[in-house]
Amino acid sequence: MDESESLVRAHLVHCGFKRIVYEPDGNNPPDFLVDDKIAVEVRRLNQNEVTDSGRLKGLEEDRIPTERKFRQLLRSLGAASSGTSWFVRYSLRRPLARWKDIEPELRRELENFRDDATQQKVCRIRVAKGFAIEIIHKASKSHPTCFVYGGGCDSDTGGFILAETQKNLRLCVTEKLSRIARVRHKYPEWWLAFVDRIGYGVGASDMELFREHLAMDTGFDRVILLSPLDATWTFEVPSK
Repeated sequence: MDESESLVRAHLVHCGFKRIVYEPDGNNPPDFLVDDKIAVEVRRLNQNEVTDSGRLKGLEEDRIPTERKFRQLLRSLGAASSGTSWFVRYSLRRPLARWKDIEPELRRELENFRDDATQQKVCRIRVAKGFAIEIIHKASKSHPTCFVYGGGCDSDTGGFILAETQKNLRLCVTEKLSRIARVRHKYPEWWLAFVDRIGYGVGASDMELFREHLAMDTGFDRVILLSPLDATWTFEVPSK
């Protein structure tokens, strides 16, 4: 059971349900069966792009491995002969080149900076398609490596929470409807529970606005947004 499923289970317990079965049909929908009749599917509500194949791809699927490899590269370059250290950060935008195409040029640029004191100044370097780095400032003291990780920016994330919630809710609902289509007949009622990783739950002051603009024909009997910070705090998506 992953983190999202654990949060949804905690919510179902909070609602007073007693019989909650995890993966009643094994590695097939639904994720939970409640009181032998309510099938509950679970998903993170995250920001996505639609790939050429039509698959949803979470934006973090690029950012997380790219950041990990970037930090590994910075450590591997060791110290500058001068003993100085510089803070460096990356920025990315999709479509993003593959890391194997980014890494050689990135390594060359950083090695040149490390080994040539005349180049050591604040600058921005576009390395490859969708990927750039910034040398943001000189460290006030020497570190074990020349380059110190100073953060990253994913230019495709962000945006207004309501608009991003609306967009990704529609994408993810469509994805889940396709997933349950072949087994939908097995249970009389289907719920879809999202753990909200975009807005981290709908605040009390935004409830009216979200009810007005998120109403949609979901194809599920019930769709809820669950705060990842509080399993008791939910917002039910209105049906049209």
